[in-house]
Amino acid sequence: MAAALIWIPLLAGLLAGLWGTEAQQTTLHPLVGRVFVHTLDHETFLRLPEHVALPPTIPVTYHAHLQGHPDLPRWLRYTQRSPHHPGFLYGTPTPEDRGRQVIEVTAYNRDSFDTTQQRLVLLIGDPEGPLLPYQAEFLVRSHDVEEVLPSTPASRFLIALGGLWEPGEFQLLNITSALDRGGRVPLPIEGRKEGVYIKVGSASPFSTCLKMVASPDSHARCAQDQPPLLSCYDTLAPHFRVDWCNVSLVDKSVPEPADEVPTPGDGILEHDPFFCPPTEATARDFLTSALVTLLVPLLVALLLTLLLAYIMCCRREGRLKRDLATSDIQMVHHCTIRGNTEELRQMAASREVPRPLSTLPMFNVRTGERLPPQVDSAQVPLILDQH
Repeated sequence: MAAALIWIPLLAGLLAGLWGTEAQQTTLHPLVGRVFVHTLDHETFLRLPEHVALPPTIPVTYHAHLQGHPDLPRWLRYTQRSPHHPGFLYGTPTPEDRGRQVIEVTAYNRDSFDTTQQRLVLLIGDPEGPLLPYQAEFLVRSHDVEEVLPSTPASRFLIALGGLWEPGEFQLLNITSALDRGGRVPLPIEGRKEGVYIKVGSASPFSTCLKMVASPDSHARCAQDQPPLLSCYDTLAPHFRVDWCNVSLVDKSVPEPADEVPTPGDGILEHDPFFCPPTEATARDFLTSALVTLLVPLLVALLLTLLLAYIMCCRREGRLKRDLATSDIQMVHHCTIRGNTEELRQMAASREVPRPLSTLPMFNVRTGERLPPQVDSAQVPLILDQH
């Protein structure tokens, strides 16, 4: 009873604290066709006082989902290397994702088991500025996805890419882990990375160097384990090790021709000299074929039945014919044996001979003695000489 009285105030205080806690709300503005990256920092969720420094060893994990749904929207991904590293929400919204989306993020303190919630309001709109019809995608082998999500590495990649492209403004369109594209998890060896795909768009056309790298001749050399055709200096090295055999270029400056809408016709095929179906079918009489198919098997079955009946019923020899065909000596011998057998059977049925001693109960084969009837046979041993 005393323990129950102690727990009641504690539960009441905990529930009051939960009810009084309101989730933080942050408004963000992703753009359609542009990469969106939001960092989940430990400092934002732990809510430590200003004069208290954040311990670097506090492990914190996150769980994010779309409000009213168990998972994130299809365009948004979440990654975190370990509980001691920050988490990232990243992705590229599509035109179908325009509008308002609310992402609920829950942070778990693995030391104190405290939880903190934050609500991210995403107002997805269209980007401003010129279109980016020239798009290139690079596979960077020297980085993991969470290493290029911060703004500093991403800006460094765009600046280094300017030496391989025509001068212009570059925008990050998408960032995808190589594991999401079917890549293998690297061995736990220092220097091995998962790899990341980085997609960049620009209003400036591709340079001759990039066109040569993505040419069919360059892909053919890569298929033969030869270096690709790179005619310019690799300005991305040594900070970014790009796999030049996995470079893809997309040119959207030339609009694609619209698909022709099929025109409904009258349903009649045009004349084709190679296909001339008959205009009318010749009338046929199937009565003869039906009679042959049914009557011929029936007649054959009837003939076989009559033949079998004649053999079994009309070809029997009979007992008289059998006796006439047998010699007299054999018949006398057979009748003698049969008569003697019947006589022996009658004598055996009427004889009054005492039963053999071996068939009587408790008969001793060696002495020939029988036990008296009053002796309990259950108490007498089977072998009388043993006690």
